[in-house]
Amino acid sequence: MNDSEAVTTQGSSVEDWTRALAESVGSPGGGAGTGVMLAIAASLTSMVAGYTDAQGQERSEVASVQSRARSLRETALQLADDDAAASQAFGAAFRLEPGPEREEAIHEASVDAAKASAVLGERAIDAIGDLEWLASNGNPALIADIVVAFGALRAALTGARTNVSFDLASLKSAGATLEQVREQHPELWSTVQDLTVAVERIDEITSRIDHRAAPTDAV
Repeated sequence: MNDSEAVTTQGSSVEDWTRALAESVGSPGGGAGTGVMLAIAASLTSMVAGYTDAQGQERSEVASVQSRARSLRETALQLADDDAAASQAFGAAFRLEPGPEREEAIHEASVDAAKASAVLGERAIDAIGDLEWLASNGNPALIADIVVAFGALRAALTGARTNVSFDLASLKSAGATLEQVREQHPELWSTVQDLTVAVERIDEITSRIDHRAAPTDAV
């Protein structure tokens, strides 16, 4: 068993996991890395919420933000491992000998991989609102951490969007056209656009707050 097969995001050190990621085996790969980026964004969100001394009704909101972020961190790591497993099946399908069995395996693996990335992307979209709330109401001394969290969240969204799109396009190797893919998998197809819109939303938010996090950049 090689390192990439032995490690998981939930049971390995950062050193062991990134060493496995560095190997030319594809699992863990970019999809699993996307999940880790989402976990980093969630962790920073939780940290900032914990440092935010809110009053009145906002105290309850801060507690809810932190609770959701802590839950998302755990979910994101599980999704990273799920994606790694999907990547293994994806690669195995393409290594089969040409023929109907290979086409069916590619179709199944591509759809499963796209679904895994779509779920991860949807969780990332859900996280934007809490981070945006902290940008306005969180501890102002931690605005740099919020911008870093947005960067990690953007990476997760971009990774999920790219992977869903790539996996759907891989169905062409199973004999489908892109038009057929769109007709057969409309929800996954629309997820790509949803993720694109989410990335644009993050860019808009960070453009409004970046001057607070990096004031010397404007000098």
